[in-house]
Amino acid sequence: MDIKALKGVGEKTASYFSQLNIYTTEDLLKHYPRKYDIYEEPVRVADLEADEDLEGSVVAMEGVVIKSPDIYGNGKLKILSVNLKDENGDAFKVTFFNMPFLKNNFKLGARYIFRGIINKTRKMWTFEQPKLFTRAAYKELEGSMMPIYPLTKGITNNMLTKLVSGLLKEYEERLEPEYIPLWVREKYELAEHNFAMQNIHFPKEFDDYINARHRLSFEEFFLFILATLSLKSSKETNPNIYEINRLEKIDEFIEGLPFKLTNAQLKTVEEVRADYTGPKIMSRLIQGDVGSGKTIVAIIALLEIALNNYQGAMMVPTEVLAIQQFESLKDLIEKNGLDIKIELLVGSMTAKEKRLAYERIQSGEAQIIIGTHALIQEKLEYKDLALVITDEQHRFGVAQRESFSNKGRRPHILVMSATPIPRTLAIILYGDLDISVIDELPKGRLPIKNAVVDESYRDNADKFLEREVKAGHQCYVICPMVEESENFTGANVIDYSKELSKRLPDCRIEYLHGKLKPAKKEEIMRRFSKHEIDILVSTTVIEVGVNVPNATVMLIENSEMFGLAGLHQLRGRVGRGDAQSYCIFMTGKKSEKIKKRLDILKNSNDGFEIARKDLELRGPGDFFGVRQSGDFNFGIADIFADAQTLKEASDAAKLIYDADNNLESDENALLKEKVIEYRGKVLDKINI
Repeated sequence: MDIKALKGVGEKTASYFSQLNIYTTEDLLKHYPRKYDIYEEPVRVADLEADEDLEGSVVAMEGVVIKSPDIYGNGKLKILSVNLKDENGDAFKVTFFNMPFLKNNFKLGARYIFRGIINKTRKMWTFEQPKLFTRAAYKELEGSMMPIYPLTKGITNNMLTKLVSGLLKEYEERLEPEYIPLWVREKYELAEHNFAMQNIHFPKEFDDYINARHRLSFEEFFLFILATLSLKSSKETNPNIYEINRLEKIDEFIEGLPFKLTNAQLKTVEEVRADYTGPKIMSRLIQGDVGSGKTIVAIIALLEIALNNYQGAMMVPTEVLAIQQFESLKDLIEKNGLDIKIELLVGSMTAKEKRLAYERIQSGEAQIIIGTHALIQEKLEYKDLALVITDEQHRFGVAQRESFSNKGRRPHILVMSATPIPRTLAIILYGDLDISVIDELPKGRLPIKNAVVDESYRDNADKFLEREVKAGHQCYVICPMVEESENFTGANVIDYSKELSKRLPDCRIEYLHGKLKPAKKEEIMRRFSKHEIDILVSTTVIEVGVNVPNATVMLIENSEMFGLAGLHQLRGRVGRGDAQSYCIFMTGKKSEKIKKRLDILKNSNDGFEIARKDLELRGPGDFFGVRQSGDFNFGIADIFADAQTLKEASDAAKLIYDADNNLESDENALLKEKVIEYRGKVLDKINI
């Protein structure tokens, strides 16, 4: 049902909902809470002193008024300040803005429970604008879980809560038929689907939430795996129609490289060559940590395809990277005396440049084509495309991969990903691809030196950046925000770059963020790659950026705000040259929990090991922050936190698929409908 069918949702509100990808009532029900506001037992000042993680979080505290309230300020702003003590006699304070009428509530000896964000100011724990409860009123709410949804401009949490609540009442009257077979639900202790939908939004108890989330995570994985199994099945029937031979020139090229390939790279090269010279079309994923040398494997494949008189194309995420790959490959071809024509195709080219490039590609004059999404434009036709490579695959969805492959007569597909997923999970998630793993770094590469520091290290950090710049190197500084925010405390790119320029006047400093126009972003990255910028202050937009071997320092501000996988990807921007490189994780909080988490990165540069330890640290019981693995866009499931559920869903899907691969049995009739619907609506959009 269209979202506009709901009372109170007109064209304008519907346009706001579209920003959240909500177009129907079903989309609304699957817009799951990002977290819950849990009314927990009140804490005391002693608890706050013992656990620094509580600062800046929402807590409840019970207090007795120990002094008549003060009102100060004038004009438009009146501040009411109340001094209280908890049951241990420890003092804390609450302040209210423009609410002087509350003064009469706070007579000496009056007792209330206050709930809001607690912070320490001038050695005093303070609430600003907290909610006020009597002890009896709070007792009624204690333990309840109120949903907090992802929002956008024009959509409030209160609005979403009311709409979802009303929809679920109607939902009760027209329950969705259960489509997961009974034996699967019994074997894996899955709640019924309708129960799960009710209790993911408004759980009555924490156990109901856990059961609901387990069921919904299971079904997301279950449908995904059944859909990818059917994709793989269709691909396995595709014969290799290209006559590709192994060439001595390629063996000589590998021998003549200025560096020796690692054993893992050599093994992957052999697997790729065996695929495209074999009887079936290749569909392979190369999974390798940042800096492990996946690109050279792809280049070897492209060269062999071209020397066999076919075309190969490689799509990368940014124009700067495309240009860099193009120039690097062109240089390699010339140095090795290979008769291969290479073409660059990016969005910023003029209409004339594109037209001429299209002609060379269509005629077959261009044998290797490097570019961005421009490679899958409708106008572009290839003469004989035999190999398609997508770089940094987590930036491209299944649909884009498919549309790319449709440009040829079922070309070979090679996908590269730096997402550090343990092999077992990768085999499950990339069900339609064979997998190669490059788990060694190139020889001679110095391991990155890591440090986890707090604000007291600030002066030393500045001196360190300055020292590296004077030595002829370059640095990255990552901030979590683009500009200052009222709702968020953390370093922002715009102010930080101004302040750093004052502190380091001899360094050429510029900033970069996702809100800049594409041409501006490309220009800044190009200048950084040419060493026209010494220090680049940026958001995570550089995560999949240009290769700058001269960059030796990565300083990440407010590092506690990022996921471990994201931090590791950012760190991978340095350590690509011969010089020693460093990564500094700056944190604004002195918390044992944060330190323990960041120490995983401090003590290891191995992305696979980091992913494994992150899973151990969070564990499948950590149900909050469920979408930390942003590369895998499931609605609620998390491949790390829900690793066991993923394994169970995979086992169940394979049992069903092996017994009834077309889902023709009566028992699987409803499931078949769901899988078809899923493939059409979801699988093409998931970025894996």
